Amino acid sequence: MSLEQRSRLERWKNILQIAWPLIIANSFWNLQLTIDRIYLGHYSTESLGAAMAVMGVFWTPMALLQQTAAYVTTFVAQYFGANHKKRIGPAFWQALYISVIGGALFLLLIFVADPFFAWMGHSASLQKLETEYFIALSYSALPTAIVAAASGFFTGLGRTQTIIWINCVGLIANVFFDYLFIFGNWGFPEMGIAGAGYATALANWVGAFYGLYLVLRKKHEAEFRVLTGWKLDPDLMRRFVRFGLPSGLQWALEGLAFTVFLILVGRMADGDAALSSTGIAMTVMMLAILPTLGVAQAVSVLVGQHLGNEKPQLAAEATWSGLQVSAIYIFAMGLTFAMFPEFYLSWFYNESDAVIWSKVSIMVPILLLYVAVFTTFDSMNLIFSFALKGAGDTRFVSLLALVMPWPIMVLPTWWMKDWDGAVYYAWGVASLYIILQAVVFLWRFIQGKWQTMSVIR
Repeated sequence: MSLEQRSRLERWKNILQIAWPLIIANSFWNLQLTIDRIYLGHYSTESLGAAMAVMGVFWTPMALLQQTAAYVTTFVAQYFGANHKKRIGPAFWQALYISVIGGALFLLLIFVADPFFAWMGHSASLQKLETEYFIALSYSALPTAIVAAASGFFTGLGRTQTIIWINCVGLIANVFFDYLFIFGNWGFPEMGIAGAGYATALANWVGAFYGLYLVLRKKHEAEFRVLTGWKLDPDLMRRFVRFGLPSGLQWALEGLAFTVFLILVGRMADGDAALSSTGIAMTVMMLAILPTLGVAQAVSVLVGQHLGNEKPQLAAEATWSGLQVSAIYIFAMGLTFAMFPEFYLSWFYNESDAVIWSKVSIMVPILLLYVAVFTTFDSMNLIFSFALKGAGDTRFVSLLALVMPWPIMVLPTWWMKDWDGAVYYAWGVASLYIILQAVVFLWRFIQGKWQTMSVIR
């Protein structure tokens, strides 16, 4: 083995040491979503379609809150790399304040849920399910943001194994509460899709309290000031908002574009079947994307730590290594989507909705072919965007999310929504958007401006 090959393997090893717990943690989160949708699919295929539409709507404001709070990862990583460890505790508290304020404000959206889902124009039965699910799910916003802040603390330090336990606790709680609330087991009322939302909220509170317990232990006080650093720090909060808010906006803006995309899918001919098929395909897609997200998060940590230590070349090497690792996994998963679509489709089978299911069973294998192609490029989006955000280049990332999806994905979908086979054309332009976005992120990274950035002082 040559010296270059040994060096590459060593870089892969460094990435995976941080990434593998994040991959498992993200897989737990994905498993939680998948189990939710499998439960709902068995309850009714229409509930599955409604859940997918609501998640698009819910994710837009939730991503703004969650990903802004999660940006504490970059502050922790850069402070850790610069050996300014006493600033880590105060940075965590700023993220916690944002989580609490944002989570409380999120509940105001409950009052506009009914007219909003009526405006979406889906069938009356679908509207009712969508409204019920969104209201129930809104109570999960605050604990979800707290979990993001707690997880960001450990991720920034590179102590990612702890996050497995936070997500595992949430997963177990969610499966348990789903079983009770969706079907009405053990004497609980049968709440259907609303039960899935309340189960998620309660499970996330379990995860939030556990995460706070792990962060705020006395052993972290001496090194990071996690107890005495609780005061509001105006300067630190301004910098947190300056860099963290655009990071959250990227996810929110992309979520908004995909929400409108899903609304348009639901308005197509056979919209219920098209929306359910899209929900299934996107749920399966997450099996490829979320492990890659773990690698991207590891890249972000290493970029932050290396830049905090003023070693941009090591940050660049970590990014390319992360891309190589994720490409290997994505290619393997893509082959399974293309070759064994019936295996994934069988997870969601529901014989009680035979008419809708007959259409879904035709659509999903075709949509999984799209997934097999564009996930390779989506892995590039994750790796390079997280590398840029780990440096502090969050404004460019959010600007791209603002201007790019609408002309490439959303407007063409609106134009084509009444065509025969519109769902396939829609997925085609969505794939084009992801591919072009990957090219732009690659260009920005190669440009190298991010190497001179920092979020700390």
